Amino acid sequence: MIQTYLMPFLTLLFEMAPYLLLGFLIAGVLHAFVPQRIYHNHLADSSFRSVVWAALFGIPLPLCSCGVIPTAMSLRKNGASKGAAVSFLIATPQTGVDSILATASLLGLPFAILRPVAALCTALFGGALVNRFGGSEGDQPLAEKGQQEVTGSFAARLAKALRYGFEMMLQDIGKWLLIGLVIAGLITIFVPAGFFTTLSEYPLLNMLLVLAFSIPMYLCATGSIPIAAALILKGLSPGAALVLLMAGPATNMAAILVINKVLGRKTLWLYLLSIVGGAIAFGWVVDALLPTEWFAGGAVAACASCTGAPLAWWKVTSGVLFLVLLVRALILKRHPHAPVAATPTERRFAIRGMRCNHCRANVEKALAALEGVTSARVVLDEGAAYLTGNFSEEAVRTTVAKMGFEVVEE
Repeated sequence: MIQTYLMPFLTLLFEMAPYLLLGFLIAGVLHAFVPQRIYHNHLADSSFRSVVWAALFGIPLPLCSCGVIPTAMSLRKNGASKGAAVSFLIATPQTGVDSILATASLLGLPFAILRPVAALCTALFGGALVNRFGGSEGDQPLAEKGQQEVTGSFAARLAKALRYGFEMMLQDIGKWLLIGLVIAGLITIFVPAGFFTTLSEYPLLNMLLVLAFSIPMYLCATGSIPIAAALILKGLSPGAALVLLMAGPATNMAAILVINKVLGRKTLWLYLLSIVGGAIAFGWVVDALLPTEWFAGGAVAACASCTGAPLAWWKVTSGVLFLVLLVRALILKRHPHAPVAATPTERRFAIRGMRCNHCRANVEKALAALEGVTSARVVLDEGAAYLTGNFSEEAVRTTVAKMGFEVVEE
């Protein structure tokens, strides 16, 4: 029973854990040591150069498809062009240092190289399309004040990096990663071997089926990896699996609604066209032009482990450590430190739609920049913002809406 039902799950976890831990560490270092103004200062014009910079900045960032929305809207409010914002929206959720390393561990090095290349190409294509054909709708970026600087001693920034990587990031994507592992385990157990082989003569149909359920869903770039690996083992072509890895994290209904509202309907269609067209194009290249063996090594190795081959001690140790850190992060998220009690001068605004710490940080920053606001804090657990000062309530609602969320009545 353990061999049949538990080992597929544990094998996937132990294969990914060392690379996930390294990826989260690198993500924390990027967050704590790289000044955020660097991202803002290179994206302001409507040239192709800003589109390139946006894609290059976004690829290594470990933002999920939820957290990338307010971050991209913040870049837009800081003066980034629509093309740069869309380039960032396409490139960032598809990859990240954590997901690239995890892809190498489970799907092999060719897949790990192809993911960021595909993300870069589709982001450049989408950003250039929007700059050329996006129109003027949603074309009034608002400059924000108080860009975040990297401050503090080396030890303080290192502590910030560790907290960000192994607490905040795990809180944000840990649940989705576990869901992905469970789904992958269920696929491994219950889907008959070679199930997708019956459709191998129709690769385009395979890709369209994957697109149909991956575009509206919320899929984490890292959490989608074990799902793709399990589907490959059941006969899904590597090209169709790449479509899942590209389109799933890059799109979801929240992103679609926000882009339509903030950047305009024409920009939304160009954004979707870039992702769908890029995913199918790269999927076709993988299936038609590249050797299948390139994209099977990692998944085959994971499958071999499921049959009883012993796992390396360092993978097991990494897996146990990862589970401990994940449980700790989720407990802290569910039972955070006691929040600061609201003062009589603070006004509370309930905000719907915030899912992660990136959402919270971006909303807090945008509200703090409003005219008349003297202090702002956002409590993710409550889904609420506490503001002091002489400010306009309508300005609060408008700013929150531009970040992709909604102020609701209580």
